[in-house]
Amino acid sequence: MNEAAKRGEDSPIQRVETVPWKRSQSSSMAVTQVIFGINVAVFIAMALAVHNVPVFGDAAWQELSVRLGANYGPYTVGGQWWRLLASVFIHGGLLHIAFNMWCLWNLGRLAESVYGHWTFALVYLITGLSASLMSAGWHFPIPVSSVGASGAIFGIAGALIASFYLGEFSMPRAAMSGMLRSVVTFVAYNLFFGAVMAGTDNAAHVGGVLMGLLLGALIAKVAPAQDDFLRRIAVLLVGVLVVIGGAAFLQHSRAYMLHGQNVVGLVGQGKTDEGIAELQESVRLQPNFAPAHAALARAYIAKHDFENAAVEMERVIALNPRSEDAYYRLGLIYLELKQPAKAQDTFRQLLKLDPNSADGHAGLADAFADQHRNLDALDEYKRVAALDSGYQGVNFNMGVMQARLNRYDDAIASLLKQRQAADDADNENLLADVYDEKGMKSDAADARQRAGQLQGAH
Repeated sequence: MNEAAKRGEDSPIQRVETVPWKRSQSSSMAVTQVIFGINVAVFIAMALAVHNVPVFGDAAWQELSVRLGANYGPYTVGGQWWRLLASVFIHGGLLHIAFNMWCLWNLGRLAESVYGHWTFALVYLITGLSASLMSAGWHFPIPVSSVGASGAIFGIAGALIASFYLGEFSMPRAAMSGMLRSVVTFVAYNLFFGAVMAGTDNAAHVGGVLMGLLLGALIAKVAPAQDDFLRRIAVLLVGVLVVIGGAAFLQHSRAYMLHGQNVVGLVGQGKTDEGIAELQESVRLQPNFAPAHAALARAYIAKHDFENAAVEMERVIALNPRSEDAYYRLGLIYLELKQPAKAQDTFRQLLKLDPNSADGHAGLADAFADQHRNLDALDEYKRVAALDSGYQGVNFNMGVMQARLNRYDDAIASLLKQRQAADDADNENLLADVYDEKGMKSDAADARQRAGQLQGAH
């Protein structure tokens, strides 16, 4: 070049070409075989534990899966983050593991030759974590149990797609295009299949693919050489940080739901005060989460703390003005607080939403009855009976109003209908009183005897 320059000849500087990305010539697929072996060993151990090899799984298998580490949202997001990885090595049945291992064997062998042993192993694990995290976030708070290697398998498929598309390989372009089409077809077909087939956790597949695309692209552009240890570590560390950040975000953004989830177990154990504390924390973290306010109101009702129950149910209505259940429960709370006028207004709001609500008319009748508007209450109870003849206690309540209005014959007819529907001591005692008012002493005595027998039975 210097001699040419001295002679005044042009000597354009030649561009240095990037060394093509070479696939490993080794036929070793040791990591793929190890992962394959772990999955099979776990499956065999589970089969021995339940004394069964289910094709699609069964109740005992699912219960064992959750104990061993299935990605069960409330547990995972509740702090058992190890489930993100453990679930990748558990399968739901014979067909499930057979299909996944077939895919792993073929895609794993290819990916291991492209990335090398240790990079492939870490890509598999990181994309598996990402898949599980996506699944947990997508389904939470619905208690879905997710297991299987498919998220990690989709992850290595995504990595191969990005690397084949962005990397420069020494092999013929036609061969590269063929492999790229094959992997893209695999991902597209199985994502579509997962979307239309019930029971398939497509959220995990998407989470795996997305992380795989990210890692595959970064490796292709930043660290294509297998011996470039530091760059490879840096790329993989990006994936780890994304998973950690996603887990932190999920825990923070779903913390209010976690507190709500904890209430179920606490209330079941009779720990109402602890349940209320969990729900109070839930509404503190997310003040606009109506289900938590509704659950807190029900917990207060269980403690007969109707003042606080009313506050919480009013908040539910403010957040969801079309909640018929909230209006009905708030009306009942007002009745417990001896505020029938407020209860009346609340039940009228419910009836604006649904004029044919038997609960709404029954609640309005109770509010009228508490205000001694007996005729109005009777009319409402009659509407309830017309809407639902089997509505609990409607004939008894009609009998009470009719007795107050001195309509004794009507009261007797209503109370006898109630007797046919269900034996009840209160009904018999009221019937006896009405019989006395009519001078029907023998019938009154019989009714009181029935009432005594019913009370004695309890």
